[in-house]
Amino acid sequence: MQDIQKFISGFRSFRDEYFCREDSPFRELRNGQHPTTMVVACSDSRTDPSLIMQCEPGEIFVVRNVANIVPPYECDSGYHGVSSAIEYAVKILKVANIIVLGHSYCGGISALMKHDAHDDTEFINRWLSVMNPVRDEVMEHFGEVNKKSCTACEMAGILRSVENLMTFPWIEERVTNGSLNVHGWYFEMETGQLLSYLCQTKSFEPLTFPCPKRKKMVKE
Repeated sequence: MQDIQKFISGFRSFRDEYFCREDSPFRELRNGQHPTTMVVACSDSRTDPSLIMQCEPGEIFVVRNVANIVPPYECDSGYHGVSSAIEYAVKILKVANIIVLGHSYCGGISALMKHDAHDDTEFINRWLSVMNPVRDEVMEHFGEVNKKSCTACEMAGILRSVENLMTFPWIEERVTNGSLNVHGWYFEMETGQLLSYLCQTKSFEPLTFPCPKRKKMVKE
């Protein structure tokens, strides 16, 4: 209950100090949203894309799920939550960018690599199975589960999700005509770097520098 009270108190601060301001962006956002970018991110509590990229309300349209997975295009009778969000962003909001944002120390990818998603779960194993081919390719190369192979799977998973985005015909059409750009980004929590996959180098390259080393306080 203490956490809930903290959230309620936080909302009051948001409302009083942000929402109710005369220059609050919500005055215009009440009439509709016009984000230019969609972000497919992980549900991990440490990787909120709005916080990481310091976005204002209305700037990004976000869908989050375990391991920031984009499934391939499937037009059937199933319930496709991620695909419906992507469709809304592309067809209705007409975003100009889609970012697949992965990160280090991803619990979903770790479970995928170790085959240790909880046996009593009903949905997680099947969801992660979208990335089984990626895991198999990584394990064929590394041979064992360790920090390097998990990092490789996290990055390869981003690329597979980018590839899966291109299986949506209306995404492929817009990318081809230049009205939509798709990006694969990786947040490195150890160094505080943000990496982007570059087709030219076929690798993830830094968009930012690592955090400077913090100086220790010296007592005089």
